[in-house]
Amino acid sequence: MSNDNETVAASPAEAASPVTNVYAPPPRGTAIIEVRDIGKRYGNIIALSDVSTSVRAGEVTCVLGDNGAGKSTFIKILAGAHEHTDGQLLIDGEDHTLSSPRAALELGIATVYQDLAVVPLMPVWRNFFLGSEITKGVGPLKKLDIDFMKRTTKSELSAMGIDLRDVEQPIGTLSGGERQCVAIARAVYFGARVLILDEPTAALGVKQSGVVLKYIAKARERGLGVVFITHNPHHAYPVGDRFMLLRRGKSMGDFPKADLTLEDLTAMMAGGEELESLAHELAETMGADSAIAQELKADVT
Repeated sequence: MSNDNETVAASPAEAASPVTNVYAPPPRGTAIIEVRDIGKRYGNIIALSDVSTSVRAGEVTCVLGDNGAGKSTFIKILAGAHEHTDGQLLIDGEDHTLSSPRAALELGIATVYQDLAVVPLMPVWRNFFLGSEITKGVGPLKKLDIDFMKRTTKSELSAMGIDLRDVEQPIGTLSGGERQCVAIARAVYFGARVLILDEPTAALGVKQSGVVLKYIAKARERGLGVVFITHNPHHAYPVGDRFMLLRRGKSMGDFPKADLTLEDLTAMMAGGEELESLAHELAETMGADSAIAQELKADVT
């Protein structure tokens, strides 16, 4: 780890300019991304088909589905990790095929994955600039501009409402929710117009999930279009403006919040027909008066 006076040779990652968004922020409600009947095939295997939704500036689009529903395939298409094979991906109204995550970043689309790609023993400020370190000086005198990176990390986290005691502390000492929030603030600083969050609350407790949801709302307030991937309707509904549900690689619908209650969303996620069948089966094996059969029956109705 470098100290304040260390002279470093600029690595390719450090020498490269950070990816910054060259596009002017669009007005709130403007569609930044639109997907129309998007699909992904691997030979004869169809991983995703006929999926349509939009991501708008200053709004949160929630993508919900259980394991195997196609959420990972969908976000990899938006993030540039996989190219779509069917349908259209429109960015700022223009047809695109994203060939790499770098191509997505250059268009202002940043993805924060569940593992966060952080180095636990490094300070918060080093992780904030990891791969895009700022240097000063020229030639053999080039060194890390540590003061600038520390100040910037502190101010950017403060702008998102994150008040860290010390940006020198190892990022591994932060809670899961705080680490997620540092990753969100980093993406915003490096020019994200669209922020894709891959199951950010999946491994968190109730309190830390609430912290992450607060910062998702903060990102929306700053005018970003947010794609929130989750399997939990109780996390999605409070912050979501639009909801797209996936099941077995197909869309079950794309709904604005005005057209959907939390109860509707939960029922669609649970699968009404599957619950009804399970309730009937449990009533036969455990008795219609058993508590679990009665509870499932109540959920169906």
